[in-house]
Amino acid sequence: MRVVAFNGSPRRNGNTAIMIERVFAPLRAEGIETEVIQVGGQNIHGCRACYRCFQEKKGRCAFDDDILNDCLAKMVEADGIIIGSPTYYANVSAEVKALIDRAGLVNVANGRFLERKVGAAVVAVRRAGAVNTFDAINHFFQGTHMIVPGSSYWNLAIGREIGEVESDEEGMATMDNLGKNMAWLLKKING
Repeated sequence: MRVVAFNGSPRRNGNTAIMIERVFAPLRAEGIETEVIQVGGQNIHGCRACYRCFQEKKGRCAFDDDILNDCLAKMVEADGIIIGSPTYYANVSAEVKALIDRAGLVNVANGRFLERKVGAAVVAVRRAGAVNTFDAINHFFQGTHMIVPGSSYWNLAIGREIGEVESDEEGMATMDNLGKNMAWLLKKING
């Protein structure tokens, strides 16, 4: 089994990455392979509403000028998908928004290839707005017919400077529990 995480923070080794790694620890302990794809700070643009993905049916976006099609290929290969984002003005980063908008449309246009994969949101926040960010990612998972495991709280941790999320004991415990629940669910589905 394999879980791929998409880090939507431009800070490659920032709080979002720290949280993803915390979720990965229980997954790895259960023998589940993990991989991080850096999306934040990369070249990825929003959907251009051409709807060629519905016409061409190639399981890809018609625009091959950024990282989206590579991300889609990783999603197809994975049993589980984590999307991590910092909270920017009470929502996901621009790169995460582009990822979920385009991946969602290509998915619908091509037989819902994300259906019944396990999806989990991970949200870093300085102070407020994290629930909106969490909801935006979970709307993507729900709209693509993915299965979303719960945790002990919403999957967020508080911290601004790199590493500050590690001081949020409840947030880190939530990441630990998310990883455990995701591993359990993946084993049940793929058992």
